[in-house]
Amino acid sequence: MNTEHSQIVVSGLPVQIARKAIKNLHLGVYPPHGRVRVATPLAVTDAAVRVAVISKLGWIKRQQVRFAAQPRLSPRELVSGESHYVFGRRYRLRVLPHPGQANVRLRTSSRLELHIRPEATAAQKNRVLQAWYRTQLKARIPELLAKWQPILGVHAADWGIRKMKTRWGTCNIEARRIWLNLELAQKSPQCLEYILVHELAHLIERKHNDRFVALMNQHLPQWRLRREKLNAMPLAHEHWSY
Repeated sequence: MNTEHSQIVVSGLPVQIARKAIKNLHLGVYPPHGRVRVATPLAVTDAAVRVAVISKLGWIKRQQVRFAAQPRLSPRELVSGESHYVFGRRYRLRVLPHPGQANVRLRTSSRLELHIRPEATAAQKNRVLQAWYRTQLKARIPELLAKWQPILGVHAADWGIRKMKTRWGTCNIEARRIWLNLELAQKSPQCLEYILVHELAHLIERKHNDRFVALMNQHLPQWRLRREKLNAMPLAHEHWSY
């Protein structure tokens, strides 16, 4: 899909505009600093975008305040003593020299061990840890799919895990393919389940409309609490929201 990018300033607020072949205008505010982005049909003018943004200025400011108040983890250096999260639990990292193949282990209820060559760089350590997170997340998803697909009466043709900067999950309706954010391996199992149900529900209803909300209310009544928990948890050095 071809996209035209531009930027305007509304009441001192930079607004990124992405024009593409879509039917409706979508306004989003993204962490960590409340970046404002508008996706809009090709024919919509800057003036019309300006009006839409002005009408939502109060909401935009509230989102920016919320993002600013969220706790954040400092950039990870992958050294002993750092805090890392595994499915919502906090662990202390211990980096141990290891001449063979690098590996990661949950040694105790509070300690995460990274066994790797002494000369390994922070980037190499991070690749090993991210691969381990991916393995942990992949192990949990089939069970959740087996539980929720019959409940919702849908079937995802395919699913995968990838790093995403602005979404916890996405659903390609036509391909019936679900993608989940790798960062979910650090969030609680309840948050992972919420995102999976959210994406499966899009196989029934594409939009976040009243029908979609009714589906979520019916099948996962406390989904709003899980969403709040997800977005209130410490953010990584790169940030997501939903």
